[in-house]
Amino acid sequence: MPPATLVTGSHLARLARRRIRAAAAAAERCELCAAPLADRHRHLVDPDSGEVGCVCRPCALLFDRRQAAGGRRLLVPERARRVADFSLDDGLWDDLAIPVGLAYFYACSRAGRVRAFYPGPMGATESLLGLEAWEELERENPVLAALEPDVEALLVRRTGKEPVDPEYWIVPIDACYRLVALMRTRWRGLGGGREVWQAIGDFFTELGGGAARVDRQGGRIP
Repeated sequence: MPPATLVTGSHLARLARRRIRAAAAAAERCELCAAPLADRHRHLVDPDSGEVGCVCRPCALLFDRRQAAGGRRLLVPERARRVADFSLDDGLWDDLAIPVGLAYFYACSRAGRVRAFYPGPMGATESLLGLEAWEELERENPVLAALEPDVEALLVRRTGKEPVDPEYWIVPIDACYRLVALMRTRWRGLGGGREVWQAIGDFFTELGGGAARVDRQGGRIP
């Protein structure tokens, strides 16, 4: 009888990680044609339900116009832009009724209005956004008038574990969903813990990689 093989805890952990990666790779397939997906792939959003689906690049090309498929599925853009001189003082922020310093806003065609959400340990919570406050924000920052409904959002960061300079971004809506998932899965205790705030910082650093800078009129800054 051959000698027994000693399987250590670290060996089991490596086996488990390989199996998890293999299962994840097998599950990552285009929701339209079932082709395997690359790590970086596009998303479609259903404007009626708000659900987001993963698609391969060839299928994404079929939805490069908003009118494709009668608008029942919309292609989420890839670009992110940082608004360098965004105008939002504390008084207007209070009028927007966001109780925390991290939030996103998008024009929802289904609801016929702009909706505001802030991420937290339980997911995304909707804030009751006053129409007049948003209209004032749009007057101060005309770039917001060009937000593409359902697929682009204004992402605001005014707080962190340590004091941060406010950041204002025009981003694909799936970036907001990634941020929500990050906070929901990594939040610990009452204050979130070091890990989640580090991950949020990394998220915004990654967001800035290659992103264009624009002014509040929408003009590109060299």
